[in-house]
Amino acid sequence: PLIPSLPEAPCSSFVFQEISAFGEAKEALPIELSAMASKLLLQIHNPAGALRVVSTKAMPGTRWINLLVDAGCRVEVCVEEKSILNVDDVKSLIGNRCDGVIGQLTENWGEELFSTLKRAGGHAFSNMAVGFNNVDVDAATRHGVAVGNTPGVLTETTAELAAALTLAAARRVVEADSFMRAGKYEGWLPNLFVGNLLKGQTLGIIGAGRIGSAYARMMIEGFKMNVIYYDLYQATRFEKYVTAYGEFLKSQGEVPVTWTRAQTVEDVLRVADVVSLHPVLDKTTYHLMNKERLSLMKKEAILVNASRGPVIDEEALVRHLKENPMFRAGLDVFEDEPFMKPGLGELPNVVVVPHIASASKWTREGMATLAALNVLGKLKGYPVWSNANNLEPFLDENAMPPAACPSVVNAKALGLSIYSASKL
Repeated sequence: PLIPSLPEAPCSSFVFQEISAFGEAKEALPIELSAMASKLLLQIHNPAGALRVVSTKAMPGTRWINLLVDAGCRVEVCVEEKSILNVDDVKSLIGNRCDGVIGQLTENWGEELFSTLKRAGGHAFSNMAVGFNNVDVDAATRHGVAVGNTPGVLTETTAELAAALTLAAARRVVEADSFMRAGKYEGWLPNLFVGNLLKGQTLGIIGAGRIGSAYARMMIEGFKMNVIYYDLYQATRFEKYVTAYGEFLKSQGEVPVTWTRAQTVEDVLRVADVVSLHPVLDKTTYHLMNKERLSLMKKEAILVNASRGPVIDEEALVRHLKENPMFRAGLDVFEDEPFMKPGLGELPNVVVVPHIASASKWTREGMATLAALNVLGKLKGYPVWSNANNLEPFLDENAMPPAACPSVVNAKALGLSIYSASKL
């Protein structure tokens, strides 16, 4: 529960609220942590715990808190209404004694924060995210800090959101919704919000990894779309799936679906009716979709991005959407989050949502659990789980999780031991 009001406390203190078992706030405990000229509201769980773990944001569910508390941790959760904490905020949360931190992808975890954590005695950090573009892993490694992430729970959830964006853009759902709410509907018309049919069209996938393949399967099974994909690596398992599904359709007297592996991104863009982006973000994929590549797409194509914002040159996309009103886009991520480039939000031919691809209850609670177990495992000296593609044992609420860190991206660089394969 959030605390509606704060008692006065020194400016150089945090205001801590201990939460009782009945959700009531006990007496506030001002604790000197830094000379910061503001107060951040925290909730404390298990104040007598020997290991201090800070979460920079409240996270869904309670299992992650219970796992830390049961292991003897004092858990401090920042519940400040401020959406994004800056480096000084996080440094003040760490203070002069902190064992581990659970952070968020909106925070800049670099040299300054990892050196602060090390000075405070900490050696464990986890992003509550599968990606870690906000983390300087090399800096963390220099300071002996393990960097955890939360893979394995976002695949289907993210793929579903990409599918939702595709449908919303193709059938102009958001435009029609706004039209209805504005009281403009006066009766059925032949040309009212005519959109795109997906059945039997060509689906383009840029990046056929777990999420890209899961999304493609949804669109293939749901709409019998043919697929052309580009990936640096051959998606053999995915190809076999499409071939087998095509054979099944043929056996039922239906037209079989097909797959093609493109040699270049441009090959995909020229022929696809829908293009969904699922690449990693690095120097080679920054502004992957620029003015030149957008111009290769069909005039009535749909572009979907639920991966990383900077893979699209957003200013170029705004211009393209303005110049091609039948071209549509569905976006979950943006180049300069939380902001959109000027003009994007005013365009009717784009669907925009606020980075919610992982926002299903099961996924977000799973991410919180994995992040907490990454930190706890490092503090307890546990080995690192050997298969980041199989994290289900950590997510079973009816069983104790394995004595391991689910996923540590710099495990090898830190020389951390690996969970014995015989125990899997």
